[in-house]
Amino acid sequence: MSEISPTTEQKNENVLRKTWSEITQPFIDLFHASRALWGINVSYLLEGLTYFGVVGLLAIYFNDFIGLNDIDAGQMVGILTAGITISMLFLGATVDIIGPRKALLISLFFMLIGRVLLTISPNLLHTTGMWSSAHLLAMGGILGIIIGYGIYQPACYAAVKYFSKEKNAAMGYAMLYALMNLGGFLPGLISPPVRHSYGIIGVFWVYVILTVVGIATIMILLTKKAIKSAQEESGWTNAQTKTEEKKPVVEQLKFYLKNFPLKDKRFMFFIFILIPVQTLFAHNWLTLPQYFSRAFTGVVSNNFEFFVNFNPILIFVLTPMVAALTMKSDTYKMMIIGTFVMASPTFILALGPSIYTVMAYLIIMTIGEAMWQPRFLQWVAEIAPKEMTGIYMGIGQFPWFLTKVITSLYSGWFLMHYCPAGVPPEQMSTEFMWFIYGLIAICSPIGLILARKWMMKDFKIKHEG
Repeated sequence: MSEISPTTEQKNENVLRKTWSEITQPFIDLFHASRALWGINVSYLLEGLTYFGVVGLLAIYFNDFIGLNDIDAGQMVGILTAGITISMLFLGATVDIIGPRKALLISLFFMLIGRVLLTISPNLLHTTGMWSSAHLLAMGGILGIIIGYGIYQPACYAAVKYFSKEKNAAMGYAMLYALMNLGGFLPGLISPPVRHSYGIIGVFWVYVILTVVGIATIMILLTKKAIKSAQEESGWTNAQTKTEEKKPVVEQLKFYLKNFPLKDKRFMFFIFILIPVQTLFAHNWLTLPQYFSRAFTGVVSNNFEFFVNFNPILIFVLTPMVAALTMKSDTYKMMIIGTFVMASPTFILALGPSIYTVMAYLIIMTIGEAMWQPRFLQWVAEIAPKEMTGIYMGIGQFPWFLTKVITSLYSGWFLMHYCPAGVPPEQMSTEFMWFIYGLIAICSPIGLILARKWMMKDFKIKHEG
């Protein structure tokens, strides 16, 4: 007697059940993650909230409390954001030398001192203006945050590598990236009521308290016992994370000089080929606010802040889901597909300004970002030698600094010529502007495709070795 073939309905039900299992299982695994990994995630959420909360008010703070004009205040914000990227280049190795727990505590301590100095400088020193005592003290606060964050972010991503099983690594990086974006969204809910009652200084004190909570989180959840347990569970054997097995400093420095990432041609190509698609991130604050407010009328123009800040909350929702669906996919393949998906909707904006093109651009671009950005961090961590994860993560951020600088050099010119202020929307030529930006962004996936054999050969050699 032959077996009864399953009906089409049963086949569809099995497919749906399998798909649902593939989506939910990574979240279940993450929920049961080690105590150490939970410590990293909670800390990163708190720090994301605090960092973006301070940055969002920093220019107004320098206007109102330090007495700087718009240009100088904007430069202070630029010093902070660009300084953090540069500091990762020099301080990313800290986690490799002293381990994740000490690196995170030291980084958070520097950020605590920096945020306290920012908060007290207007009341402690009443002289205002450029290079006044209050300004210099506030600059000292910015320096503290720069040093702290230069250690903190590479340490967090290195810790995910230390504390995650190989099958959960993609989800681990995706969740960290999603939490950063959730942190970027939450100040919009927390800051306004505090600011209305206690002013910006009151909001800054809240962020100081949250920094203290972040330090307590690391001390309580990221104990030596928890780290050891997480490493045993993940199968990680990196001697650099075990303080009792650290190499002498001189030996470590020799190893760093011999294997410094700048000597790795494929690594350098990989991080720099992503600059074209990363320009779209920079346009989020260099172009989109002016584009939404100038090229539109009605709902988009009147609520341009919503559309500018729509990406972070969408990333928080989409990144873990995309990671769950694609975690078995090859990392490099996801980089190619993700950068292509992110770059391609730029050409939709080249069709002209409308609510439909805007929403299509924001949604498709965000899906692409969710596909490749966490995988970029995973790729860098995977190709890094075991003792150099932190420095690879730090140098991997350097092109992002260049992206900010390069994009700022031409974005203003394009706005002046194709989306100028005071000109009716129907007389603008924003379509050409976005067409050029699309051509720039699409260079990244094309470059990744052309270099695939070269890149994958190196990847296999590293792992076979």
